[in-house]
Amino acid sequence: MSSKVHFLAWDRKDEFLQFLKITKVFSHIKAKNFLAIKIHFGEEGNEGYINHQYTKQVVKIAKEKTAFPFLTDASTIYIGKRSDAYHHLIVAQKHGFSIENCECPIIIADGLRGDSEVSVAINLKHFKSALIARDIARADKFIFMSHFKGHEITGFGGALKNIGMGCASKAGKYAMHHNSKPAIDVKKCKACGICIKHCYQNALSVEDGKIVMDKNKCAGCGQCIATCPSGAFELNWNENPNLVQEKIVEYSAAVLKNKESSYINFLNHISKFCDCFSFNKNKPLMDDVGIIAGTDPVAVDQASYDLVNKIYGKNFFRELYPDIDAEIQLKYAEEIGLGSRKYELVNF
Repeated sequence: MSSKVHFLAWDRKDEFLQFLKITKVFSHIKAKNFLAIKIHFGEEGNEGYINHQYTKQVVKIAKEKTAFPFLTDASTIYIGKRSDAYHHLIVAQKHGFSIENCECPIIIADGLRGDSEVSVAINLKHFKSALIARDIARADKFIFMSHFKGHEITGFGGALKNIGMGCASKAGKYAMHHNSKPAIDVKKCKACGICIKHCYQNALSVEDGKIVMDKNKCAGCGQCIATCPSGAFELNWNENPNLVQEKIVEYSAAVLKNKESSYINFLNHISKFCDCFSFNKNKPLMDDVGIIAGTDPVAVDQASYDLVNKIYGKNFFRELYPDIDAEIQLKYAEEIGLGSRKYELVNF
């Protein structure tokens, strides 16, 4: 059975509020619901995150329903300004995500150090339970605002990535990355040390003029792959990318368990890497496409994936990452009942 998804072309982005009302993605919101609006606030220096002006429109409709909306995200496992709530909130403020601009509170859902969590039973292939950021797990309803772009481990990141990885506590994020250990091409290594600065697990060091990895410490987060200027790091392309995608989907199932949600994907500033990176690799690689909204996360991501590829003229994500089958996450999400890959696209 197909799901209905709505599309707003980017050149009509100023009509976002009217678009939201037409899509009816707020039909699940009731009075006095604590509504978690899950978003990525962007790493410091990053330009790909969703602009705060759009969150204000979502908040406006939620308040009209007399709900209690709040913007939220959880801590990262890599070293950076979003690895604890204190600095995460400072970055969010710098990027315009304030009570004054967005007209609602901003809450880092897994607490000061990223260990405030709730265990949710799921009994799936990879996990029997998942560790979800406590204040997300305690919310009544969800709206996921996701920036759709490439991703160095999963091929692309959209709603499913925002739900599964984005809503996990630090321990949950480690669990999803556990099997994804990068390899090092020592011939390419310049021993510049940039990767060491970005390794949250302190798994990297320089010995005899070359980088060395302690794989017992490595969490597979992919920071070394994205930050190395010499391209010395790469994933061991066996089953690892597939496993990570499936694990993210299972965490998505935990977040969405017994909860009603809706999904808004922004197909603009489409870059190779995710919004956790703040250097010049995070530049848009194609024209902005538009905004997709719906109540089925699989359909919303599938429609986003198809639209990007259609406008690009070929498979954008396969070209970025030839060895990653980014559709694994869509297939597995459909398989475990999170939604349908079949959809009806409704143009605004």
